[in-house]
Amino acid sequence: MKRKDLLGLLDCTAEEIDEILTVGLNMKKLLRAGKKTLTDLQGKSVTTLFYENSTRTRCSFELAAKYLGAHVVNITAASSSVTKGETLVDTGKTLDAMKNDVIIMRHPMGGAPRLLAETVKAHVVNAGDGMNEHPTQALLDMLTMRENFKSLKGLKVAILGDIRHSRVAKSNLYGLTKLGASVSMYAPRTLMPAGLDKMGARVCRSREEALDGADVVMGLRIQLERQQGGNFPSLGEYAKYYGVNEAVMNYAKKGALIMHPGPVNRGVELTSGLIDGADSRIEEQVLSGVAVRMAVLSLLTKGEK
Repeated sequence: MKRKDLLGLLDCTAEEIDEILTVGLNMKKLLRAGKKTLTDLQGKSVTTLFYENSTRTRCSFELAAKYLGAHVVNITAASSSVTKGETLVDTGKTLDAMKNDVIIMRHPMGGAPRLLAETVKAHVVNAGDGMNEHPTQALLDMLTMRENFKSLKGLKVAILGDIRHSRVAKSNLYGLTKLGASVSMYAPRTLMPAGLDKMGARVCRSREEALDGADVVMGLRIQLERQQGGNFPSLGEYAKYYGVNEAVMNYAKKGALIMHPGPVNRGVELTSGLIDGADSRIEEQVLSGVAVRMAVLSLLTKGEK
């Protein structure tokens, strides 16, 4: 991979995505074998710069960098000079002056990681920007699918939930379609943005249509913190008419994988029976996350003196 930054999958080629997944699978094998002391990032410094709360993504990136031998520093907006009025560009220049090699950034505004990437010499990895993209989440989802199905070509993936506010849905749509999978989407009309069909999605009119013949069923979290209210009457009604349960799963292929980017609102997007069932890969996605982020960090810095 010869790019400086990873800002989104819209910008990536199918070959680049395939390379990340191939290296990610190898990293996952090493993790399963208990090998967590690698030298890919030895002598390099990695900073996580998070302007939004996070558990999985931030911890996953931090462990990935440490497993590769990097020095890691964590910065949150609440504990940074942002509270004193420092701009993003000035924060980036400060981190660059400290000779950071990689900056991993999460920000509530779409496009913020791109602005930072244009400002600094360090590699920038987008860990989620507003309602735009979350590339490494989609990559870990695709890694999990590839490990189970060997190839994504011809795979049928159903994505249901809060698609309007989901950066995960957009990155998955870009990545999956580039590797030959088909993506069906379903949500309440208030949570379904216009134009998804022009981006390659199959926009469905019911849960049953979305799940028909699906190899993978992915629930998305209802992002109440991003909503202004009024998108649906209540969580109970959402679960009844739009959530995925055992009955509606009969429309998917037998043994279809259950996935979710987490955290899951149990009984809303997915029932507990599906979350904890034999076909669930939700916990597996977490390990895939560490592996694919190790792959991204390794590939971005590969070849540097």
